Amino acid sequence: MPDPASLNAPDAQVKIGVAPKRAVEERDVVSPMEETPYRHTPILPSSRQQISEQSDLDDPALFINRELSWLEFNRRVLEEAQDESHPLLERVKFLAIFSNNLDEFFMIRVSGLREQLESGILKTSDDGMTPAEQLAAIRRTLEPMLAEHLRTWQEDLLPKLDAEDIHIIPYDKLKKKQRRLLNKYFRNEIFPTLTPLAFDPGHPFPHISNLSLNLAVVVDDPEHGERFARVKVPGFFPRLLRIPSEERADIFEGLPLSDVKADNFVWIEEVIKNNLDDLFPGLEVKAAYPFRVTRDADIEIEEDEAADLLAAIEQGVESRFFGKVVRLEVDKAMPKRIRDILVENLGLQPYQVYALDGPVGMASLWELMDVDRPDLKYKPFTPSVPPALNTGESIFSVIRRQDIMLYLPYDSFAPVLDFLDAAAEDPNVLAIKQTLYRVGKNAPVVKELMKAREFGKQVAALVELKARFDEENNIVWAKALERAGVHVVYGLIGLKTHAKLLMVVRRESDRIRRYLHMSTGNYNASTAKVYTDIGYFTADADLGADVADLFNALTGYSRKDTYRKLLVAPGRMREEICRRIDREIERHKTHHDGHIIMKMNQLVDKRCIQALYRASQAGVKVDLQVRGICCLRPGVEGVSEHIRVTSIVGRFLEHARVYYFYNGGQEEMLVGSADLMPRNLDRRVEQLFPVEDPFLKTALKKILDIHLSDNVKAREMLSDGSYRRVEPKPGEARINAQAWMVENRGFWHRKE
Repeated sequence: MPDPASLNAPDAQVKIGVAPKRAVEERDVVSPMEETPYRHTPILPSSRQQISEQSDLDDPALFINRELSWLEFNRRVLEEAQDESHPLLERVKFLAIFSNNLDEFFMIRVSGLREQLESGILKTSDDGMTPAEQLAAIRRTLEPMLAEHLRTWQEDLLPKLDAEDIHIIPYDKLKKKQRRLLNKYFRNEIFPTLTPLAFDPGHPFPHISNLSLNLAVVVDDPEHGERFARVKVPGFFPRLLRIPSEERADIFEGLPLSDVKADNFVWIEEVIKNNLDDLFPGLEVKAAYPFRVTRDADIEIEEDEAADLLAAIEQGVESRFFGKVVRLEVDKAMPKRIRDILVENLGLQPYQVYALDGPVGMASLWELMDVDRPDLKYKPFTPSVPPALNTGESIFSVIRRQDIMLYLPYDSFAPVLDFLDAAAEDPNVLAIKQTLYRVGKNAPVVKELMKAREFGKQVAALVELKARFDEENNIVWAKALERAGVHVVYGLIGLKTHAKLLMVVRRESDRIRRYLHMSTGNYNASTAKVYTDIGYFTADADLGADVADLFNALTGYSRKDTYRKLLVAPGRMREEICRRIDREIERHKTHHDGHIIMKMNQLVDKRCIQALYRASQAGVKVDLQVRGICCLRPGVEGVSEHIRVTSIVGRFLEHARVYYFYNGGQEEMLVGSADLMPRNLDRRVEQLFPVEDPFLKTALKKILDIHLSDNVKAREMLSDGSYRRVEPKPGEARINAQAWMVENRGFWHRKE
C-alpha cells in the first residue's frame, strides 16, 4: 500500500468517481442527430483504425471503445427481456434494469464525456476516439436500441401481460366507475402535493430535478394567450396506480387505493394529466406532455481540501439535484415549440434530446414485480449451507480445520452473519475489523457489528462513503456505527476502498489467531440473493497477517506494498497479474500447455489487455468470461485468435472475479474484488487472494468450466465488438450454467 500521506501530492489526487479528464473542441462533434443506418455491430474500426500488419499492440484498432462496449452489455440485458425462456414478470424486470442502467450511464459516463468536451483539451481514448466521436457514436447506437426497447414493451410484453390478467390501462380506456374512483383519489391524495410552476416574464424557468417525472403543461389564458407551466409528478406515489375492476369499483368508495389487490394499473402521470383543470381554474388546459431530465450525478470533491469528509459527501449527494443536464427525454408528441422552450432553458444541444413514443422513465416497471403471481416469476430455491457448518460445532473450530467456500446465491449468506454473531458473543474474540462498501438499507452485517460492541469487542469498520449511489445509506450506517462505539474510518485520500474483507481476532491458548472472510461481493444481504459471488473462510496464518497489514494501512499509516499471499491494489496487482501471464507464455514456449481463464465484470486496462494479446500471440489458450465492458478485441489474426470472450447475462448478476493460470499443472487460482480496469488497479483499494485448498481449487475450476461451457445464456464476443448467442453443437447437451448451479448447488462443499 502507498503511504496515505503521499497521496496529498497534487499529481496523486483523484476526484471521486471521475476518470482523468479528456476533452475535445466542440467543432469536432459529429452531429448525433444525423441519420445513420442501424447496425447491430456499431463498434467496427474506422478506416483510419485498420489493424497494422506489424500487430502493434498500441494500435487503437485493437481496442473496443469502453462506452460502446457498455452499450453492448445493456443490449444483452434487453435481449433477456425478449427471451421467452424467462418467466413473464422477470422479462419485464429486465426491461426495467435496461432503463435503470441507462440512467446511470448518462449520469456518470455521458456526463463525463460532456465535461471533457467542454474543457477544450484534445485527447483520445485507447481506441482512438475523441469525446465528441464517442458522444456521436453513443447516440447512433442508442436510438435504435431505445426503439427496440419500446417495441418489446408495447408489442410483446404488454399483450402477454393482458393475457395473464395483468392490465396497464390507458386512461381513456378506463370505465366510468374506475375513472371516478381515480379522479377522487387525485383530489384527495395527489392534488394537495402538486405545485404548478409557471414560466413567463414574471416567473423564472423552474429547476427540474434529476430523474424527476414532469408534465409540460400548455394553457390558454383569456388575457395573455398561450402560457407554459411545469408540474412535477411526486415521487412518493407509485408510478403505476392500482385500480379495481369496473365491477368492484363501488366497493372501494371511501377506501384507499393501497387496499386494491387487483392487477390493473394506470400510469400516475395520465391521472394527473386528465385532472389538470383543478390546478388551473379559469384557464383552458390545451395539452400536457411528460418529460424528464438526467443530470450529471458524479460527485467531485477535492478530498485533501475537505475538513470533514462525511460532511463533504453529504453535501455532494445533495448537489446531484443541481448537476448539469446531460439528457432530456420527452414525449414524442410534444410540439417543437414546447421542446425548444425546454432545450433553450436547460442549456442543451439538440442531440441531447430523446423523443420517446412511449412511457418516459421505464425503470418504474420494476413495480410490477410486486404483483403476486409466483407462476410468472423464477421458481424459488433454498440456498445450501456447507455441511460442516450445520453440525453445531463452533464455526471457529470448523474454519481452523478447513477452508470453506461459499458461492452465492446458490449458497446462503447466513454463515457470514453467523460468523459475525459468533464473534460478537465469543468471550475469546478480541477484535473485529471489516470493510463495508455497499451494505444496503437493511444491513444485518452492520447490526452484528453494533452487537459486537455491546459485548465489549474492539470493532473497526471502514465504511466507503464514496460508493456511488450508496452514499446516503453508507452515511446513515457510518453515523449509527459511530454512535455504537465502533471505530469508523472513511478510507484513504483519493482512493475508494472496494476490497471485501472481514477479520476476527481471537485468543486461543497461548496465541492469537486471525479468522478471515474474504469475498468478491459486498456484505449486502439483499444482493447476496441475486449476485453470484464467492466468499471464502480461512484461518491461514499468512493471509491473516496480510489482511492485518492491509487494515493497518487503511486505518493508519503504512508504506507497505508487498504482501505474503495477497495481491493488493493500488500497488503491485497489475504487475503481478501481468507477471503470471508472462510466466504462462514462457512455459508455453517449451511445453505448449499454457492456459489462462479469467472471469470478471469488466476488462478495460490497456496493459493487462496487451499482456493477454502477447499470450495469444505465443499460442496460449485464453478463455475470458467478461459480463460487461470488454475493451479487448478477440479473434484478430496475429494478435488474439487464441482468445475467446464470452458473457453470461441471466437470472443472476455474474459478479465473481476469478483468475486462473494453469502454470504447468501447478494451477494457481486468484479470487477477489478487482476487475482489470484502471480505476480498480490505480484508484481503488482491492484484494485478490489465492485459493490453495486442493479440494476447493478443484471445485472452483469446475465452476469455471461449467460457465465456459454455457450454450444457453452465454454470448460470444466477435472481433467487431458485437456478440452472438452460443448455440449447442449437434448432439451437444444444453447447458445453462446458472440453472446447472441451482440444481447442483453445494458440490463445492466437503461431505461431513
